[in-house]
Amino acid sequence: MTLVSFVVPAHRVQGWLRECLDSILGQPFGAVEVIGVDDASPDASGDILDSYAARDPRVRVVHLAENVGLGPARNVGLDRAVGEYVWFVDADDWLAPDCLPEVAERLRATRPDVLVVDHVRVGWNDVPGRSAMPGVFPEPPGEETFRLRDRPAALHLLHTAWNRLVRREFLVDLGLRFAPGWYEDVSFTYPVMLAAGRIGVLDRVCVNYRQRRAGAITRTRGERHFEVFEQWHRVFRFLDEHPDLAELRPAVFERMIWHQLTVLGNGERIAPELRPAFFGRITADSRRLLPPGGYRPPDGVEGLKHRLVAAGRWRTFSALRAANQARATARTTTRRALPVARRTARLTRDVLLREYYRTELRRPIDPTLAVYAAYWYRGYACNPAAVDAAARRMAPHVRGVWIVRRDRVGTLPPGTEYVVAGTRAYYRALARARWLVNNVNFPDFVRKRPGSVHVQTHHGTPVKVMGLDQQRYPLGAGGMDFAGLLRRVDRWDYSITANSFSTQMWDRAYPADYTTLEVGYPRNDRLVRATAEEVRELRDRFGVGPHERVVLYAPTHREHLPRYRPPFDPQRLLDTLGPAGRLLIRSHYFHDRDGRARRRSHGRAADVSDHGCVEDLYLVADVLVTDYSSAMFDYAVLDRPIVVYAPDRDAYQLARGVYFDVTADPPGAVALTFTELLELFRSGAVDGPEATAARRRFRERFCALEDGHAAERVVRRVFLTDPS
Repeated sequence: MTLVSFVVPAHRVQGWLRECLDSILGQPFGAVEVIGVDDASPDASGDILDSYAARDPRVRVVHLAENVGLGPARNVGLDRAVGEYVWFVDADDWLAPDCLPEVAERLRATRPDVLVVDHVRVGWNDVPGRSAMPGVFPEPPGEETFRLRDRPAALHLLHTAWNRLVRREFLVDLGLRFAPGWYEDVSFTYPVMLAAGRIGVLDRVCVNYRQRRAGAITRTRGERHFEVFEQWHRVFRFLDEHPDLAELRPAVFERMIWHQLTVLGNGERIAPELRPAFFGRITADSRRLLPPGGYRPPDGVEGLKHRLVAAGRWRTFSALRAANQARATARTTTRRALPVARRTARLTRDVLLREYYRTELRRPIDPTLAVYAAYWYRGYACNPAAVDAAARRMAPHVRGVWIVRRDRVGTLPPGTEYVVAGTRAYYRALARARWLVNNVNFPDFVRKRPGSVHVQTHHGTPVKVMGLDQQRYPLGAGGMDFAGLLRRVDRWDYSITANSFSTQMWDRAYPADYTTLEVGYPRNDRLVRATAEEVRELRDRFGVGPHERVVLYAPTHREHLPRYRPPFDPQRLLDTLGPAGRLLIRSHYFHDRDGRARRRSHGRAADVSDHGCVEDLYLVADVLVTDYSSAMFDYAVLDRPIVVYAPDRDAYQLARGVYFDVTADPPGAVALTFTELLELFRSGAVDGPEATAARRRFRERFCALEDGHAAERVVRRVFLTDPS
């Protein structure tokens, strides 16, 4: 029998939905079902739900023809639930590991109408806040159930649907549904708590409540926040219909004023010009819905706010708020004064150049200037280079200028206009460019000017965790400044992705209000369009004969183990390949930072780490051997054999973190030891039927957009402003 039905509505949550579903289905308790409601989501949320349903019979999916909103979507799931209890879990939150057996034990032991569980708020920095229970129940709440009139303090628990399980028959008998609109939890949760005959509280953290940085209504300004008033009116209509609950009216009234003031006080919700009207609506509700015997407002400053609301004194309320903000600003300014003074005392050439940069920011934007960069100014490469080449053909009015390190100037193609990083010309170009295109982030000092367009092309499909997700894997984060990272991400106007999976992962790793262009990777256009003649010419340049078999070995780096090198014996592999075998070895680009990039060649093995264009190497190679590198996604475009060689798979996943296991869903054959790698080549399994089938599935998932025209699509949208 199904004990718990999880209802998970999904709309624009592709970056977090997998984590939510995994947290439910991975619990050591099986008597559950998950009803995923695709609320006409424009992203890949519906596809993700379908993929889980295809491999787990406990998951059922409903696809809605039009977007109805969170409340009605929950109703759709409720109507299909069969479990004894219903748990409405938001798709961007996730359950704590191993919490469900304890929840089930409490449900079976006490049979409550409602069981409230504890939660923590988890911010963008992945640091959980405090548990919510102690502030409401100073003493442990115990296992006994109660009615709200016996413990009205339970009203102070956060009024959301996702932190409580409701007995389904009780809910059906009550006839309660989620109302449409924002703040739908209010008109559902309070009536449920008011009507319940048996309320239980489990003081165990079961839900991680994600504080999304972008996309949540709590961070969205607009008039829709006025919908909170109607949701509270529904609560008081419920009280009117149940006169036996009249004694609880004062406590509910106090919660209403507290909540409405909370919404008003959040500057990310109510714009300044709307605050007087919002305050007026609170005053109107406080007068119209005030209980006959009044109520007890809170103590201190909060109580003063309640009294000002009751009196309708907006100007005084506003002045009080401004005074509190001024005090907070003064404390912050005092703390910052000393570091600023120290920085001013250490004026250097860089500081003077930054001042020059700020001066240039006051000059008009050059409407024709596009600034390109790749791999921290290493040269002309990757997606930015492909976009630049397409822009020169399609948008000749755009003047492309590259930023390059002084030691890499000689690697630029002839005729490429450039500026050297750190010079006055560099700062001038950054200040005045209309378009700034990079496959990594520009430095922190770069300002996002009104009218400028920042394009983040990225430089790979993420296997290892990236961005904010690295906070869970501190060894791989390398002391990253995550607050600084978010400031850089906030400059993006466009994020270029090669496939739906990348879009989903970037959404969660880099949360901000940019526009995603899921168009394929521009750098792969060359691989799609390469002719047999071009491949022959490249092989001739590398001295590769027409009947030789070239293996390219390209492992990624280990941030957490900078000196680690996978066990790999070039000679043993060449012996296995036979006399027609050739081996190219390419280290990760990070390894050239210390100036010691290897440049060795021994017979049939060559180190090609310093070869500027990795696409040349892909076209020359007959087989790619890699581990967790995004090289496999690019190389898969060629539909040639790929081997995943991951001798440190378990340690890497634990220390560095991965979005998916490339050994479980590989692009070809898999080896976990060097001996296994040799056997794959010796047996022919490298391009055998199983490996070929795996590569086909991988290509269908990750390479569907790679048609040779990705750069053109970027140019049309970014430089020619063509939304098609």
